[in-house]
Amino acid sequence: MTHMNRRDIFVAAALGTGGLVLTGGKQAHAQTEGSRLARVLSAGRLRVGTTGDFNPMSFRDTATNSYAGYDIEAMTQLAADLEVEIEWVVAEWATITAGIAADRYDIFSGASMNVARARVAAFSMPYTEAGTVPLSLSANADRFGSWEAINQPGVRVAVSMGTVFEEQARAHFPEATIQAVQSPATGFQEVLSNRADVTITSNVEGGTLVQRFPDLRILVPGSEMRNRRPFAYVVAQNDPTWLNFINTWVTLRRTDGFFAGLNQRWLGQS
Repeated sequence: MTHMNRRDIFVAAALGTGGLVLTGGKQAHAQTEGSRLARVLSAGRLRVGTTGDFNPMSFRDTATNSYAGYDIEAMTQLAADLEVEIEWVVAEWATITAGIAADRYDIFSGASMNVARARVAAFSMPYTEAGTVPLSLSANADRFGSWEAINQPGVRVAVSMGTVFEEQARAHFPEATIQAVQSPATGFQEVLSNRADVTITSNVEGGTLVQRFPDLRILVPGSEMRNRRPFAYVVAQNDPTWLNFINTWVTLRRTDGFFAGLNQRWLGQS
């Protein structure tokens, strides 16, 4: 069989030609003609829109003045698997879909799925999930190692007043004492100061907090998050070949543990 490199394997799988012999990727390339996949391969460049303001998913590393984070690492791997260079394009949350429609970038580096965005752009299959997780001091991790253990009389759960997390805390912990704190106080600061036992937040913020404050610990594994919402890549609606390729890449990279590694490294999920 003709030798297939990693890029050819991804492209062939996306096109459903995995059983065909490809010569230097030419057959697969021909079938992609007119799609963004063909344009990316031909140009040798993947344009990735990202905001750089969503730590730990996409943010500016002040030491190097370059992008860093979960989504940055994932998109860098995508470009490597395509064997192309990567070009970062500054994007804004309010104009993600407009940027796709205007052909400013080939893919947006990752966003939570919702119906409003799906009306005008296409989402890939999810690569991870955001959700609500409880945090406490590492010293108390064994005591509060489950949602049920937190929902007990006398357990103090601190959350920011008026936020979705206050609503969730009251729903998840009806037996506990909910301490709604006013800004600029935060739930995690109350825990660090021993004025509360537990706080809840998104796993995305939680991943950042446990890196900043080694005394904090996420109390449940990612599989036990609540109020879950999927994260996916955003691409153009009118290009099924490109969407199929991205879906294939996500599937293969989830299977080989790549995204599990990112979940652990950036989000603190086991």
